[in-house]
Amino acid sequence: MATRLSHKAEEYIEAIYKIQKRSGVAKTKELAKELNVVVGSITNTIKHLEKHGLVEHQPYKGVKLTKKGEKLALDILRRHRLAERLLTDLLKADWSEVHENACKLEHALTKETAALIEKRLGHPKLCPHGNPIPTEKGYVKEEKGIIPITEANLNKTYIVAKITNEKRETLKTLASKGIKPNTPLHLVRKGKNRIILCIAGKEQTLDHAKAAHVWVKQLK
Repeated sequence: MATRLSHKAEEYIEAIYKIQKRSGVAKTKELAKELNVVVGSITNTIKHLEKHGLVEHQPYKGVKLTKKGEKLALDILRRHRLAERLLTDLLKADWSEVHENACKLEHALTKETAALIEKRLGHPKLCPHGNPIPTEKGYVKEEKGIIPITEANLNKTYIVAKITNEKRETLKTLASKGIKPNTPLHLVRKGKNRIILCIAGKEQTLDHAKAAHVWVKQLK
């Protein structure tokens, strides 16, 4: 029988997966920041997920998904990213504003409905922010040769491949500077806490925290 979780628990599973992908393990403080909750409120939900065999929690180290938990996370992520494409492609919502609404919509989608949306949209491979949409079998095809813009070389031409932080505040900031998937740019200068980019002939300043979420590939 499939594990049935509350919307809140599914949000935790999705957040743990994202943090685990970039850090190896989801520490409590990182999880609280990702979910925008206080640290003390996390304990009960983690215990609940542990009881269902979805996570493993090591005190003072953090939380990791089990194979069962990772399978569920990929299913949630699939529904979420298909919901984002539904909102942008069919309903013409702004790409920088769909994440929060997709978070609500994903919980209402069944596997069958997600498959119908995928078919109707022509089997898209990426969400509006450039992140891969897991297949129905849980396979994720990550693009090779892409790096955070913070690791890019100066005076080289790159194109934005994906943006890993999909929260409205971050996306709005990036959009206001002309940064979105498939946008060409140059890295002009690296500072201690910020970088200078050239986009469409105009220089734009971006702090390292937001820049780290912008992944690019070099144009040949």
